[in-house]
This record gives sequence, C-alpha cells and structure tokens, in this order.
Amino acid sequence: MIGFIFECGPQGADKQVCEYLATEITGHTHFKSRTLDNKPKLLSDAGPVARQLLGDGCCCVLIVWDLRPSWPDKKDKPCRKMERDAVLKSLHDADVPHNAPVYLVCIEQELESWILAARDSLSAYLSTAAHPYVAPRMRRPDDEKNPKSKVISIFRKERGLTYDDKVHALKILRAAPVKLPRLRDSLSFARFEEKLRRCC
Repeated sequence: MIGFIFECGPQGADKQVCEYLATEITGHTHFKSRTLDNKPKLLSDAGPVARQLLGDGCCCVLIVWDLRPSWPDKKDKPCRKMERDAVLKSLHDADVPHNAPVYLVCIEQELESWILAARDSLSAYLSTAAHPYVAPRMRRPDDEKNPKSKVISIFRKERGLTYDDKVHALKILRAAPVKLPRLRDSLSFARFEEKLRRCC
C-alpha cells in the first residue's frame, strides 16, 4: 500500500490526479491518502502523518504539494528549498528515521503544469466533432509561471467553459491514454514517477 500526503481537501484535484497516475504507473490500486487542506498545515504536520502512515503498513509515503500557492503573495515568492527544509524538519521532529521510504514531491508550479504536459489528453477533452483542438507542446511546462491561469484561458477560449480543477483535472487525464513520455516534459512529474517506481 502506498501512502500519500496532500495539501488539498479530501476531494482535491491533487489527490484525484496523483492516485490515478499512480495506478497508471505502478498498477497498484491500494492507497492510503491523507489530505491536510493547505500548504502551511502540510509543511508543519507532514512528519507525524507520515509516521502514522508508515505505522499503518504503507510501503512508502509520498508528500506532494504545489510550489505555487493558491493565493500567491507578491512580496514573498515561494521557495522550494525553504518548503523542503520545513517538511524535513517536521519529519525529524516526528522521529521519522532518516532512511525511511518517505519522498518529497514539490509540483512546479502547480498541478496544471502536468495537465499542460498531457497535451493529448487536453486535446481530446476539449475537442468536438465540429471543433477539434490540438494543444501545443510545452517543452518545459514547469516554466509556465501560472499554469492554472493558462488552463483557465484555454478552457474559456476553446469551449467557453469555466475550468474547475476538482471537476476537470481528472477528466482531462482520462480523456486519452496516458502517455508518460509526454508527461515527463514536466520534471516534477518525472520525479513523482521515479519515486513511485522506487516504492515498487
């Protein structure tokens, strides 16, 4: 059983998408996920939650969060190193052994970076018989500063829809067979995949 810790709510897009992709990558269908609602809680509480998941029999734990916060602070830009250090401190304070199979995956910038990388799925979801849509390749989707805004704009322009990650993110990925080489254009997805394979 694979354990996950997310910064979203119980029905959050990160949880939906990561569990779906984990099944596609590993074939596993048994996950134990804990959602901590927001980034500050994840950064402070990941340690004791990871310890509990390992104690409950998880073979490994992936701690997954977005670098870009839901409500960005223009003064204090997010720092992956500072956030990583905060999670490591939480693990240390919870007496999680240094060599425990606990892996940190910071999605850069946010989940929609992976959606933009999965251009076949995005194309399939937004296409109609009368109006086919072909999503352009983004060679470095992690470099897109505001990927959610980009997806929102594409939805509005191509279909006149309002993008909602909890409603649409998983549906997009399910719209076409997952092509892992395309998703690996996102280096943070490639890290997610590598850590999952290490678990197995």
